[in-house]
Order: sequence, then C-alpha cells, then structure tokens
Amino acid sequence: MTARGGGRVPRPVIVYAVSVAVGLAFGAADQYLGSRSSVVGVWAVAVSAMSAPWLVLPFIGGMTQHNDRRAMSVGLVVTFAALAGYFTMTCSFVESIPIARFSSCVLTVARTGYNPVWIVGGIAAGPLFGYLGWRWRVSRSWVSAALVVCALCLEPLARGLVGMLSPTSLAWAAEVAVGGGAGVLFGLLILTSKRVRGPRGSSTALDEGS
Repeated sequence: MTARGGGRVPRPVIVYAVSVAVGLAFGAADQYLGSRSSVVGVWAVAVSAMSAPWLVLPFIGGMTQHNDRRAMSVGLVVTFAALAGYFTMTCSFVESIPIARFSSCVLTVARTGYNPVWIVGGIAAGPLFGYLGWRWRVSRSWVSAALVVCALCLEPLARGLVGMLSPTSLAWAAEVAVGGGAGVLFGLLILTSKRVRGPRGSSTALDEGS
C-alpha cells in the first residue's frame, strides 16, 4: 500500500488500522443486535451477551500474525476497539442518546454493572488469546484449540452455575454446536499437519512460519 508522496505505509500501521476497524464493527454490531430483541426476538439478547465470541475475536487476530508480540498487541487492540464500538453504539443517536450527552454517557456505561470487569478482563484476555491464535498458526497448538472450544462449549454451563444464563436455550445450544464444529475442524487440521510433518517432524510450511 502506497502513501501520498510515493512512500509505503508501514505494515504495522495497516495491521493496527484493520484491527481497530474490525473491533469497532464487532462491538457496535454486538450491542446493536442485543438492543433489537423486540424486533428480531429474545435470542438476540443471549447472542449479544455471549462472552466466547469476544475471545474468538483476538484469537483470529493473533492467528493472522507471524510474530508473537505483534499477535498479542493485535489481540489487545482489537478487543479494546470492540469495547469502544460497543460503548459508542450504546451512547449513539441509534439508541436515541443526544450528541451532547455522548461523552458522559460513555463514562457512565463504562463504570456501570459488570463493564469494569469486562474492561479489566479484556486487558488480560485480549493479549492471551492473540498469543494463542499465533501459537495455532505456527504450530497447530492443541492447547490453543482446546481453550477456544472450551470457551464456546462450556460458557452456557459456566453461566448456569453463577445464575447468569438467559432462558433462550436455543441460542446457547447453537453456541455449543459451533464449539463442537470448531473442535472437529481443529482436530482435522492437527491431524493433517502431523501427516505433512512426517514421522520425524520434518520441516514443513508450518515449521517455516514459526
């Protein structure tokens, strides 16, 4: 990509710009979906409340990177951009909030309910799952795969244990089904990578990527 004047835009700038854009879109879409339950159905509230997609997001971001530190920073950036998108949509004209109240609304929302917990959690989970995504890219790490599958499949159980599971069972069943499908896909890719590596773990394209 070429900047004005003939110079090339540094790749990190593009990476972080895309991460911010994707994160903002994800967070805004998540909030918008949850606020439209009266139109599309109560399942939208359950989908919007799911935590696992917020872990899959930095995982995918990290999976696009060749460097572990870059993967962790991308995971953090995309997570915080998603939070910013969520809070921005909450306090936007779409939700009938006057522009004059935007900044005070964002501060209030960020300090309300469990939102401080989600923000702190993003500081830890964003880089962690970014790193796990990178590990999956370079070595088909089964630990990375297992943590993603567990996040998807076990979230309904975890929410039920703490009394935070909404009654929309179909939405949670769909999340578990997605987790199961992801587990099958991860397993197939791990088996394929082992065949490509050979019995002695000979060098492959995956090894070169690490």
